[in-house]
Amino acid sequence: MHRQQSGFLVHKGLSFPIGPSIHHESFNFCLFSKNAEWVELLFFDSVEDMEPSHVFRLDPNFNKTYHYWHIGIHGLKSGQLYGYRIQGPYQPEKGHRFDASKVLLDPYSKAVAIPKNYNRKALNKFGNSDAPFLKSVLVDLSTYDWNGDVHPRRPFSKTVIYEMHVGGFTKNPNSGLPPEKRGTFLGLIEKIPYLVDLGITAVELLPVFQFDDQDAPEGLTNYWGYSPISFFAPHQGYSTSNDPLAVLDEFRDMVKALHQAGIEVILDVVFNHTSENDDTGPTYTFRGIDNSIYYILDEDKSKYKNYSGTGNTLNANQSIVRRMILSSLHFWVRDMHVDGFRFDLASVLSRNEKGVPIENPPILWDIESDPVLAGTKLIAEAWDAAGLYQVGNFTGDSWKEWNGKFRDDIRSFLRGDKGKVGLFATRLIGSPDMYEKMNRELEKSINFVTCHDGFTLNDLVSYNKKRNLANGENNRDGHNDNLSWNCGVEGPTDNPKVLGLRKRQIKNFLASNMLALGAPMLLMGDEVCHTQQGNNNAYCQDNELTWFDWELVEKNADIFRFVKILIKKRLLRETSKATFNMSLRELLGQSLIFWHGTKLNQPDWSEHSRSIALTVLALSRKFATHYLINAYDRELLFQLPENIESKPVAWKRWIDTNLESPEDICLWADAKPYVGYSYNVAPHSMVVLITGLKEGGLNGQ
Repeated sequence: MHRQQSGFLVHKGLSFPIGPSIHHESFNFCLFSKNAEWVELLFFDSVEDMEPSHVFRLDPNFNKTYHYWHIGIHGLKSGQLYGYRIQGPYQPEKGHRFDASKVLLDPYSKAVAIPKNYNRKALNKFGNSDAPFLKSVLVDLSTYDWNGDVHPRRPFSKTVIYEMHVGGFTKNPNSGLPPEKRGTFLGLIEKIPYLVDLGITAVELLPVFQFDDQDAPEGLTNYWGYSPISFFAPHQGYSTSNDPLAVLDEFRDMVKALHQAGIEVILDVVFNHTSENDDTGPTYTFRGIDNSIYYILDEDKSKYKNYSGTGNTLNANQSIVRRMILSSLHFWVRDMHVDGFRFDLASVLSRNEKGVPIENPPILWDIESDPVLAGTKLIAEAWDAAGLYQVGNFTGDSWKEWNGKFRDDIRSFLRGDKGKVGLFATRLIGSPDMYEKMNRELEKSINFVTCHDGFTLNDLVSYNKKRNLANGENNRDGHNDNLSWNCGVEGPTDNPKVLGLRKRQIKNFLASNMLALGAPMLLMGDEVCHTQQGNNNAYCQDNELTWFDWELVEKNADIFRFVKILIKKRLLRETSKATFNMSLRELLGQSLIFWHGTKLNQPDWSEHSRSIALTVLALSRKFATHYLINAYDRELLFQLPENIESKPVAWKRWIDTNLESPEDICLWADAKPYVGYSYNVAPHSMVVLITGLKEGGLNGQ
């Protein structure tokens, strides 16, 4: 049954799928709201318009099935601007915050249009209809040509992750890009040769969902993007065009180009909260659609549970919200060809509708077992802002974990803390204290020393204390205990001894991360010693403090070279079909690892020890690697094995972090023989030696 309304041919519509969709030359609109009294669909001619060009009142007797409000409209085109107006009770004490003065975004829309004079704070006031508002955009996804693009499906055993910010990667004027491409998806495409040269195999992009860049202290910008407005639309600010449809094509162009270069795309996704924040925050979507459905409310239902540290918590295990999260993930995998996801504060998703942690959270098992997502990389930040810490016991059979214990124990040992030698050794061999009992794959642990949240690697060895005054919060924000060490001088210095020590420490951290069992992650800029001048919470610094400094590529070419060779060796390491499916327990059970101190077979596991050595035989027994790590402030003389399994060996030096480039690291084929069976390891240094045990044992490695 069709009828004319507002000049359009209109029909009842369908309750599935939720959101906008195309059906036989008409667009279907579907919205869930259990507690709404009435719903209007509004069309707009321009992004700046305050008044709709067309209004469609949905009849609850005709356009409603269960709690789904729906309508079908013929004659629409991709690019049509729209929104919803919803009437319902405004009873905060009961969890209801309907406000019919607000035009609301469709949670499922694939693009968002932003007026020039948009003001986040103006949307905070109930009943205020004068504030410019965001608009949803109709999108036809079927017209894009993927040119045969497919997911690379690279195994984690062959994965090196590069955590990066789309905008910050190319915003710096010294990026060499024209102004219109800086800080965009297309700008990133221009720098793919750099990523290929570095050798990484996956980029993990800080949030690219449409976020509210005004969610920041006065005069600053939300730079990181952990303030989601939409779980479907890509961020308009990363487009070269003001056309809200162009950003979809540019994102897909970027994914396609990265895939052509053999690089996978992992998105940092934020399903733990939204940018509507607490009860004083703006209303532009979920709060006005059905507040009590989408958020976890406090016992006082006018307040929000805050497990995210941002004011609210998404009700992820509520059935409607679960369905939305899955639909979002489907969209990014199926329609945008994304290869994986890192879930911000993923432990929030293990809380039930009252906020209580539960053993088998439905949303996490929905994601893991979903056939559309099968083969997709799933990475959990296995903690939340309310103290729930699940590293080592996160739900599921396929989830990988950001290993915060790896970060902390590597930092502590290498700066010379006592009582850390055993934990350091454990992290090097895949954290069996956490993962061996699970009988899981080697790469359950995502190993990292630094990430976007905290000091850069350069600042980790240059500052004892954070320097966050620029954030406008009197240095109260950011972590206070960073396990950092300034190597003797706080901040910038010209002291050659301090600079030499800092460089050794940087190389020690890089080597520990890349050589440990697990999947390594590198923070953008660490490969060229980027500094944020001690700011360890630069979420609101959209400026040269956080932007990639392309001059550092040449200035710190020695560190760039060091990282490149580490990554190259990492990806050439001995692997076979057998080891691809081998669990950490199986690998450690079949491996030959000999632990030493300065004397062979006499490791010092005591509280005061700050050194360790180990010999590792390859599973093929074709070659062996010998590691010497000295975190003392004095030189140590280590004995070297003269025989392995009764066979005499001749060592070659691969790495010595105390040496200057290019002697500090080389390709295995270029490794020079080391004469003698003892090695003086400089203070705060790491040495790695190699030897072949069979003919051709080092070839191809």
